[in-house]
Amino acid sequence: MPKPAQYRSGSLIYFQGDPADKIYILQTGKISLVYQDIESGVDVKDPVQPGEFFGVKSALGRYPREENAIALSDTTVMAFTVPEFEAVAMANTRIIMKMLKVFSNQMRRVHKQVSKVMAKKEQEPADGLFNIGEFYLKNKRYSQAKHVFSRYLTFYPSGKDAIQASKNLEIAENSLVRFGDGKGGARSSHSEGDPAQVNKAYSDAVSLVSQGKYQDAYHAFKKIVESNENPEWTAKSNFEIGRCMFLLNKFEECIKYFTSMLTKHPKHPELKETIYIMGQSNEKLDRIDQAVAFYKKIISIGGSEDDSAIIKAKRALSSLNLGGV
Repeated sequence: MPKPAQYRSGSLIYFQGDPADKIYILQTGKISLVYQDIESGVDVKDPVQPGEFFGVKSALGRYPREENAIALSDTTVMAFTVPEFEAVAMANTRIIMKMLKVFSNQMRRVHKQVSKVMAKKEQEPADGLFNIGEFYLKNKRYSQAKHVFSRYLTFYPSGKDAIQASKNLEIAENSLVRFGDGKGGARSSHSEGDPAQVNKAYSDAVSLVSQGKYQDAYHAFKKIVESNENPEWTAKSNFEIGRCMFLLNKFEECIKYFTSMLTKHPKHPELKETIYIMGQSNEKLDRIDQAVAFYKKIISIGGSEDDSAIIKAKRALSSLNLGGV
């Protein structure tokens, strides 16, 4: 039988990339489905109305989630397994009609996007290739940008954008070495702050944490994030801000902060540690079901046997008498 589930405002119901084994109906509250537009790279937010389904396509198609599902207010959903949903749908044509309506609206939006693209003036092949490289570089997909700009310079060595393509190729190569795909920001070859100075500021903030001065540490990490002088230290400080919230017993604020962080940076280098702290925060708030979901998420991501986050997640499940799976 389908089961009701409750989520507090700011909770993640599922992550992009999660296995899709359930279909949901929103009963009360507000939910937003957040994903990245393929063409522009901009975050798209689709609201879910009470009575509507979500998570249907990926569950029925048996492929990973394509979006983050976020509760915007205290929310109640009904969760169905795929066989449960199929049985209910077959016995109730109204459900099928509602589902078709949702899919129809989605297809209409896709049709409009395609029409806009088709209506644009056809580009010269060289321009199109250069613009694709620019898109990848802007969205920090450096390996793709490197490949595209290399191809541009191979096919159009004297093209009107050849000089800029050569500069962009150098930026993509350097950024790929320094940050890896999806990290850092590299629109120019300028240095990004004094590494030694930022390193010291970060070390000082960490020292404040070790001294139990969590509020002071919070403000110190926040200054590093706001200055945004070095992508590596900014990412680390983002994580530490959420950890300080947890240490200050601000569990609701911690969950909301980390939810926002993972929505913007789903491949954050401290992903598993972040999810663990979110699980701990939910456990402190007596939301055991949600805590368990976060711990199991860590285990499902996988890693080595000595991965500290996995070890802690299994230990947390064991303390709840739920085992490590």
